[in-house]
Amino acid sequence: MARKVLTVGLDADDTLWHNETFFKLTEARFRDLLGDFAEADHLAERLLEAEKRNIHHYGFGIKGFVLSMIETAIEVTDKRVPAHVISQILEAGQDMLAHPVDLLDGVQDAVETLAQNHQLILITKGDLLDQERKIAASGIDHLFTAVEVVSDKNTTTYARIFSQYGAGPETALMAGNSMKSDVLPMIEAGGHGVFIPFAEAWALEHAEAPEAHPRYHTLEALADLPNLIQDLQDDS
Repeated sequence: MARKVLTVGLDADDTLWHNETFFKLTEARFRDLLGDFAEADHLAERLLEAEKRNIHHYGFGIKGFVLSMIETAIEVTDKRVPAHVISQILEAGQDMLAHPVDLLDGVQDAVETLAQNHQLILITKGDLLDQERKIAASGIDHLFTAVEVVSDKNTTTYARIFSQYGAGPETALMAGNSMKSDVLPMIEAGGHGVFIPFAEAWALEHAEAPEAHPRYHTLEALADLPNLIQDLQDDS
């Protein structure tokens, strides 16, 4: 018999509020800046390669993204990138760090509903200062029992967090827009993984869905999560 869901983990970026859209807009701005040096498709490939190389050095988030853009600009121009281009890349990153937090449709009501009967844990990865800023500005931070900003999301991360704040991942659920980070490791840890796709997705977060797994679920929006959890409770 399935165990009741007592603790609910929620991803932040592109699950609670807009995020990847700003990365895509900044990447388009980057392509325009380097348009005289490389074709758009080639530049996108080089930037993605730099991001992949640099994750272990810079972690996830805007600052690592900006450093990867600068590195790519230096590479594609054979170290001849103009200083004013570097300056505009830095300005683009600063614009991202100062952008207001816009909750996705239905998030406020869904989180308030979930908080009535469940312990909520916000689990996000990225730059600590930027994530703390967004969480504080979201207006829903008070609804969470705990906030965990982690360097990566994996099976060990979820086992630790849900054991610390609950009865372990077996009585928990994690919902987010990343199959690779929010869903697969949570299922491997023994809990439910809920995939809520977002229109824009970072290529490095793609992974195959475990369609046949009994603890895998997919929803169109976070607003549908309270009903899913109720259905799981009724079946337990």
